[in-house]
Amino acid sequence: MKKSALVLLIGLLSPFAAHAAFRRNRDYLRLFPSQPVTTGHRIEVREFFWYSCPHCFHLEPVLNAWLKHKPSYVAFVRTPAVLNPSWEPQARAYYTFQSLGVVNRLHDLFFDAIHIKNENLSTGPLIARWAARHGVNEQKFLATYHSFGVDSKLQNAVDLARAEGVDAVPTIVVEGRYLTNVGMAGGRKRMMRLVDFLIQKARQRAAH
Repeated sequence: MKKSALVLLIGLLSPFAAHAAFRRNRDYLRLFPSQPVTTGHRIEVREFFWYSCPHCFHLEPVLNAWLKHKPSYVAFVRTPAVLNPSWEPQARAYYTFQSLGVVNRLHDLFFDAIHIKNENLSTGPLIARWAARHGVNEQKFLATYHSFGVDSKLQNAVDLARAEGVDAVPTIVVEGRYLTNVGMAGGRKRMMRLVDFLIQKARQRAAH
């Protein structure tokens, strides 16, 4: 009986012990002021990424596995970062994919083209030709790529990254309040456990 009780106690305490291992200003930052979110009553988890970033590429399978099991009260938002002018073409590509309704089909393929096939996808025309090989009309792609709608989304992404103090990718911001990245969290899988912790932290705050 004593052994069974001890096992039960360890089982109950282990989630709290895991959470206690996450420390503010070491594993994550509290943003001041908090930034507005776009997901209504659902907790927003926003990833800032760059297609040519190898760390972002290696995070994808871990992130995709997490997405399969995320709670329904969590909304995940991808945001291409533009921390350098050379990042803009691929950020435009993401919003072009999104506007054309092909982002779910092409997102992972675009990562693979860059990091596995070593394709040069650093300019709009190169990306448009690549998209054409995957069933997207090249001229329609370029027209959308240079459209006012994509311009607006891109500027919003730039402004949000600046407001939230994003200076590296991949970075994840939870509910516009808590920021972490792979380096701070100590690895990709630990970062996603930390994200779960921050989601609950944000949820508890919203309940009060």
